[in-house]
Amino acid sequence: MKIAAIDGNTQWLDGGAMFGNCPKALWQKWHEPDSINRIHLACRSLLVQTDAGKNILFETGIGDFSLPKMKERYGIEPTGNRLLESLKHLGIAPHEIDQIVLSHLHFDHAGGLLKRTEKGLELLFPKASIFVGASHLERAISPGLREQASFIPELPPLLRDSGRLKLIEGISHPELQDLVHFKVSDGHTPGLLVSEIETDQGLIVFCSDLIPGASWVHLPIVMGYDRFPEKTVEEKRAFYPEWKKRGALLFFTHDPVVAMAKLTVDDAGKYLAG
Repeated sequence: MKIAAIDGNTQWLDGGAMFGNCPKALWQKWHEPDSINRIHLACRSLLVQTDAGKNILFETGIGDFSLPKMKERYGIEPTGNRLLESLKHLGIAPHEIDQIVLSHLHFDHAGGLLKRTEKGLELLFPKASIFVGASHLERAISPGLREQASFIPELPPLLRDSGRLKLIEGISHPELQDLVHFKVSDGHTPGLLVSEIETDQGLIVFCSDLIPGASWVHLPIVMGYDRFPEKTVEEKRAFYPEWKKRGALLFFTHDPVVAMAKLTVDDAGKYLAG
């Protein structure tokens, strides 16, 4: 089994929104803001190449599907789909990806699935089965007003019409259960899937937006983007003891520096990225 962190396009988001009620005097020590208060964020994917020869991609990042106004607003860099370029560097073409697991369908986690053509948006990765939580798909189709700008309206119909959509209900899926189990998280967005991946190196947890990066491991640090911030705190509190006991490595999709870190706890009982 081989594991690789795959760089995608990056983005700049408001630091206050990323840290909720955590004061700027604190969070700016962890992430230096630019002149308009934005912080630089990765949109990183995880590639798992199994012993059986399957290429499994966890998320696809923000991609390059956005129109110019959106690219400017969110500071999406660089031009072109960097995810495809990173895979090409490893000798992997889009048609060689067998399975894609999406934690949720916000544009900065699923946008890399798409390319914009004269006909509109089309799916990339033509042979990949695409796994999405069933309850979250319903959320993406009928989002709340506060969340609707985070979704790509064209994506659910494209997934449905592709014939490659696989819905996850419960903690596993028959086509993934030997490798991946899921915890459902509702704090950031209802139905988000946190992937627990059993690898030769031990347990890797693809945290997605439950824990965007190392700075968010501390229990009370959550995003203003979270639909239910207090639930995010309680979900982390519930999941951490098992992950700590199993020596889990946490994989961060948005941390601009740290791709993966071990979950540790200090003498005062504070959880940290070690």
